[in-house]
Amino acid sequence: MKYNSTEKRLTAVAAIFMMLFAIVIIRYYNISVNKVYAGKYSEYGKDILKIYNGDGVIYDRNMTPLVNYDTKFMTAAVCTKDNYKYLRKVARDKETFDKLAKIGKPFVFESTESVADTLYTTCFKVPVRNTEKQLACHLIGYTANGSGVSGMEYAYDKLLRSETKSFSTVSYETDGSGSVLVGEGKKVSYGNKVTNGVVTTIDSEIQRICEKTGNSMGKGAVIVADISTGDILAMASFPQYSFDDIESAMSDSRSPLINRCLYDYSLGSIFKLVTACQAIKSGYCDYKYTCTGSADIKGQVFGCHLLSGHGEQNMTQAMTNSCNPYFITLSTYLDAGQLRDTAFTLGFGREIQLCNGVVGASGYLPTTQELSVPAELANFSFGQGKLTATPLQVSQMTCAIANDGIMPILRVVKGLTSDGKNVDNQKNPQLAYTMEENTAKKLQGFMSAAVNNNEESNAKPYNTMTAGKTSTAQTGRFDENGTELCNAWITGFFPVYKPKYAVTVLVEDGGYGNTAAAPIFREIIEKIVRYQKSN
Repeated sequence: MKYNSTEKRLTAVAAIFMMLFAIVIIRYYNISVNKVYAGKYSEYGKDILKIYNGDGVIYDRNMTPLVNYDTKFMTAAVCTKDNYKYLRKVARDKETFDKLAKIGKPFVFESTESVADTLYTTCFKVPVRNTEKQLACHLIGYTANGSGVSGMEYAYDKLLRSETKSFSTVSYETDGSGSVLVGEGKKVSYGNKVTNGVVTTIDSEIQRICEKTGNSMGKGAVIVADISTGDILAMASFPQYSFDDIESAMSDSRSPLINRCLYDYSLGSIFKLVTACQAIKSGYCDYKYTCTGSADIKGQVFGCHLLSGHGEQNMTQAMTNSCNPYFITLSTYLDAGQLRDTAFTLGFGREIQLCNGVVGASGYLPTTQELSVPAELANFSFGQGKLTATPLQVSQMTCAIANDGIMPILRVVKGLTSDGKNVDNQKNPQLAYTMEENTAKKLQGFMSAAVNNNEESNAKPYNTMTAGKTSTAQTGRFDENGTELCNAWITGFFPVYKPKYAVTVLVEDGGYGNTAAAPIFREIIEKIVRYQKSN
């Protein structure tokens, strides 16, 4: 059969249409079975932004947050030509903002102010974990990469983070290419406010008083405790550090990251209270001694800080004048093992565990064998030699004396909370018998006399009566001028007639207790009394 030219042309056109149809069919098939094409052409997606509502809270004893009490603005945004200029203006970190905006997808950034809620923006107020002048920074500790590294952040890491996941979300509809379909709107879901956490025994106002007053000391520690419960109301270590610059703190020669409340130091004359306690138990309360300026123990001479001597001293006078020869010679009448046991009973040589990772060192309590050496016992009697102790241990001993011989074990955790209002799992104070009430009353009298019968004492507040004992503890370390560095201590309680609070101050390498530690002790007490009267 022959085809004319018209028929040939029609056949060719038909063939071309058939080929084009086949290509469309094949292309459609590929699109329908290929997930990449399906996503781009036939499906829509979502971009979901998450805004974290913060870690669990660490509270003070009155349920006042010690963290999370400041806030910042986090803004979820779709950047457009119309809002870019304004959003960039309010962005706290403009460099990061520009990088996120160029991607062309919804993002979250920190804004310096609250941004109006529109189709393109949603602003959230979220807690700031720590502030520049953070209270109780050593106790609270710090985090890195979302985990607790030190302090209570470390001790309660799981509770404060893993068990506290609250997010607000903003979701946008997007097409297959990832572009936001603004016309489809957005969906916002607000997460629950974080309230669960840990309740401490800290009183935030007393903590603030101690930090402000003690900040001038350079290096050291301050502890305030309730004598009947052992609740630590304030626990401050100096120097303090900034959460925003941990790296600088790590390289600081003053070691600001360590919590000096937990470290052990040479103690000095505060320990005379322990020697006096054992002397009373052993029937030597009426012991008298004439101080000539030194004491000779088996050929080794121990000097008094008053070179001319104090003359005849009874125990009250010796405590007031801090006469070393009196207590050195007194110790020769005491059983070394029993003296050591009394020290151990009062908490020396034992750790104080406040919570996991926050543990007061045991310090060093010489053995009975070591104390069998006359010179070692002599040093021990007035708190020198190998003996070391922490501010925590000294505070606990002071609580025992002020609480008529019943020693509360110091604590800093009151319990847990799920709602930020009620305390769960609250435990009763742990109490230990250390001495008879009559013995404690005598020691209270010695401490009162050491402050109130001493015209040179710098520890006397104007608005209450207090009792205390200072120390100037030799360290065996010397400065560039060859002068020995001494730790300045004072520990005491107030009010004298109805004791309620124990206060301990350590000024590391501070010199004399009466000149370096006592003025801080006095000012803290004065401010606490004013604070209590105002509430």
